[in-house]
Amino acid sequence: MKPSPVNIKNKRATFDYELVDTYTAGIVLTGTEIKSIRQGKAGLADTYCYFMRGELWVKGMHVAEYFYGSYNNHDSRRDRKLLLNRKELAKLERATKESGFTIVPVRLFINEKGLAKLVIALAKGKKQYDKRQALKEKDDRREMDRMFKH
Repeated sequence: MKPSPVNIKNKRATFDYELVDTYTAGIVLTGTEIKSIRQGKAGLADTYCYFMRGELWVKGMHVAEYFYGSYNNHDSRRDRKLLLNRKELAKLERATKESGFTIVPVRLFINEKGLAKLVIALAKGKKQYDKRQALKEKDDRREMDRMFKH
């Protein structure tokens, strides 16, 4: 089976946050949601994860309604439960109770078994000057690449 072309990234996550640790989590989806994701019609802009009753949920993840879905189509921005093992959940919950840490989705993909997976990261918010520094480093790298190619 060929690898799935679905690879949806949250580009703002690396800009707004310093990623400390990453985890790959399964997602609880309905039938029409997985069909939309397989077509690549999903987005991770403005998403974040939170704990509710010991379970990890992703909020704000956009999965477009499935075109062929009838009356049983899904709500495009509903909260979806994430699946991790108990040890990982406990570690993440402890870390989020510390100040400054949050959990952000980084990448949505379909694995070789055809299951949708979400790469989440334990992240610390960047200050404004950190963002400026990151932009400067990116520009410098681009400039260096440009000079070496000519």
